[in-house]
Amino acid sequence: MKTHDEYRLHQSLGYQLSLTSRLQERRFDEQLKTLGLTRITWCILLAIEVEQMVNPSDIATFVGIDRTATSRALRQMETADMVKRGAGKVDGRTTTVALTDRGRDLHHLATPMARNNARHWQEKLSKAETEELFRLMGKLRVGEDAALKRL
Repeated sequence: MKTHDEYRLHQSLGYQLSLTSRLQERRFDEQLKTLGLTRITWCILLAIEVEQMVNPSDIATFVGIDRTATSRALRQMETADMVKRGAGKVDGRTTTVALTDRGRDLHHLATPMARNNARHWQEKLSKAETEELFRLMGKLRVGEDAALKRL
């Protein structure tokens, strides 16, 4: 028996957002995997190399994950010789991070993959549609806690 308040999965915003996000993520994840990277490690490489971030807290905010997830990823990246950690110059109690040569090489190899993935999805929309989608997604995030445990 149908009622007027049934939940229609395929007509829900959450389902549509999740499905599209998963498709986009899967395509990029498969490419990053060939380099031994994840989306989080890629984003951290980007934060350090392009945005010149050295503080783990700043990196966490930039990537949009919580501090614990960032620390875990940085430990794994240090073990994999992608980053090196050191003490802050002004305050030795703070931690700073920098890319190793290997981390820099991986960033340069992954950048075309990221561009290709972005182009794949953006070519499906006009410039105006892309701008509108960005605007709408930003609007949906207003007032939400943006820090995630994982991407």
